[in-house]
Amino acid sequence: MKKILFMLLLCTPLLYMGCKAEPEWVNLIAQQEQEKGQEEKREEADSEFKWANLADSCTTVLINQFMNKPKGTFWASPANESNNSGNIYWQQAHAMDVVIYSYQRIKDKNPNLADTYENYFKLWYANKANNYDKGDTKYGTTGFGNRFTDDMCWISLTLIRLSEATGDDTYINMAKTLYDTQIITRAWEDEKGKGLPWKELSVDKTRNACTNAPGCLVAAKLYLKFKDAKYLADAKILCAYVNANILKSDYRVGEPPLTYTQGTFGEACRQLYHITQEQSYMAIAEQVISYAFTSTRCTNKGFLRDEGTDMNQSIFKAVLIPYAVNLVLDDAASGTVRNTLTLKLQDNAEALRKNMDRTQWPAMYCNYYWGSSFNSANIASMGAQASGASLMEGVARLEAAQAK
Repeated sequence: MKKILFMLLLCTPLLYMGCKAEPEWVNLIAQQEQEKGQEEKREEADSEFKWANLADSCTTVLINQFMNKPKGTFWASPANESNNSGNIYWQQAHAMDVVIYSYQRIKDKNPNLADTYENYFKLWYANKANNYDKGDTKYGTTGFGNRFTDDMCWISLTLIRLSEATGDDTYINMAKTLYDTQIITRAWEDEKGKGLPWKELSVDKTRNACTNAPGCLVAAKLYLKFKDAKYLADAKILCAYVNANILKSDYRVGEPPLTYTQGTFGEACRQLYHITQEQSYMAIAEQVISYAFTSTRCTNKGFLRDEGTDMNQSIFKAVLIPYAVNLVLDDAASGTVRNTLTLKLQDNAEALRKNMDRTQWPAMYCNYYWGSSFNSANIASMGAQASGASLMEGVARLEAAQAK
């Protein structure tokens, strides 16, 4: 009996050990295997990630949250929550530009959505892009005339883009009429040269970057379409005015340097290079667009900075991005510049991607600064959303070009 008890006592620890939890090293291996599986899933997800998908999401938010769909125009805030959308005109150009780039990207694979977009284009045009001066015949009878010269230039550029994207010349013909009758007619000349005033001459004769840069680009694009030498002459004159009076030695386009004028003057010079084959134009294009992405005057911690929260400032980056992408995709540009800009665009896009809160969908808003997240306690901005969506559409264009 004592032997039996002794044997039972001897075996009890072994029985106990057989019932206890797995040894620590077993758990550690299991944990490592689990983490490895999760990492492999993350890598698989990353390998399947496409910028085009995120562009779809950001542009959808812009349209569904900020567009007054029966009119094809945009509110300053979601569903006009802030009730301050009556006086936004030039901003309509850059919000619609985002939709145009999306249209070009999706039209072949999603014709139904493309048809919807084309309807928005027609509505935007019919409603004169929310022009608050459309009823004032002092600015002509097109409905697009406005007291601000620069506003008409920005709208004209989008009208031209609409024709380029759709093949419908209704839009560019309107841009031509607007330029011929209301824009270039305001230009005035003195010992500094000939340039466009910010407003109608009787109000403000100031000739600034935000008027002459887009005015130059409109003239260049009209020349490309209509081959009328007067447009090329205008483009050269306006470019010369900016070079002589606004462009700084470090390639700031005015003071303070703002991303939208850096981008627009760069694109105007790039277009003039392709028209004239004069290398000096391309050199300026490379310098002024590069400045926007590399100078601490335009950046914050390596990302494009927050330029302000009002409806003018918040949409500046939406103007720059497409022109930076155009330069990257231009084989005539410096390879070094193109590579640098590609990395900068990707870095900004990764920052925005990281800081968008997908759990807030469909209110997945872009912040004014892409290095931080939007505060959902605030009212979202159409300008900030357009800028972020422009970035995503831009890197999606790069992604598509790289895939070819």
